[in-house]
Amino acid sequence: MSAEKIVIALGGNALQSGKGPATAEAQLNVVKNTTEHIARISGMGYEIAVVHGNGPQVGRIVMASETAKDVTPAMPFDVCGAMSQGYIGYHIQQCLKYALNKDNRNVPVVTVATQVIVDENDPAFSNPTKPIGPFYTEEEAKALEAEKGYTVKEDSGRGWRRVVASPMPKRIVEIEAVKQLWDNAIVITCGGGGIPVVEKPNGTLEGVAAVIDKDHAAELLAEMVEADVLMILTEVEKVSINFNKPDQEDLSVLTLDQAARYVDEGHFPAGSMLPKVEAAMKFVRRYPNKKAIITSLDKAVDALEGKTGTVITFN
Repeated sequence: MSAEKIVIALGGNALQSGKGPATAEAQLNVVKNTTEHIARISGMGYEIAVVHGNGPQVGRIVMASETAKDVTPAMPFDVCGAMSQGYIGYHIQQCLKYALNKDNRNVPVVTVATQVIVDENDPAFSNPTKPIGPFYTEEEAKALEAEKGYTVKEDSGRGWRRVVASPMPKRIVEIEAVKQLWDNAIVITCGGGGIPVVEKPNGTLEGVAAVIDKDHAAELLAEMVEADVLMILTEVEKVSINFNKPDQEDLSVLTLDQAARYVDEGHFPAGSMLPKVEAAMKFVRRYPNKKAIITSLDKAVDALEGKTGTVITFN
């Protein structure tokens, strides 16, 4: 019997600490801890692909590029996304390989620069919602909006951030390569949700200024490789309704009907929990006998053993 396949979507807290500096060195230290958990999951016998976000990182790359535009030409947004895929993937590759070697497990780890096709007519392009880059005060954000023409929004009570379009992923361009690598390596793919591209009538691909939500990209990947589990890792152990209120309720199991009702009631913020729940719902709707799990990084192994986390089920 072949091993179960799991697609793991890593949240921002798995790459950077909110308390530390936004440096490559600080990210590497956080990733070292993150990959210890992934190595443990691999040791449980799962075949793994890893998808990660890139909101803070791509925002900083864009900022650095724009700041230096008088010295060297600024890079287009899609190129900045590709750059973030490369350096985040490099950090995960390096640290995960070390964690696996410590367990005497000689499993290759490879990063695939991944393009993901989106619809150029996606309504998301006229309603930017995806937070990127650092947090600002409202005053700082409004100044950037006036100076640079950014769209800025308040992000789940944590501060203000620049937002860009977040179109839905339609197709993973390099999916066949990912499938061929699957049996021989842990694949890091669809980094930052994938480099967003649109397909032109002549068949060529063209990058666009957007950030695809990594949870939706992970769900699409899970569908395309027919994964057994979609695991979305975030900062909280369980999905909650009435979050941060006196009547907060943590949920161990969430059926599709319950999830749809809570989405309609507005329990899940658009910039944080909503895409995770929606992605989990989409996967379970596509594969009623499989499961999606939302939990925190440090509870990932426990959640796979059924001890914690929120499991989204068909009914």
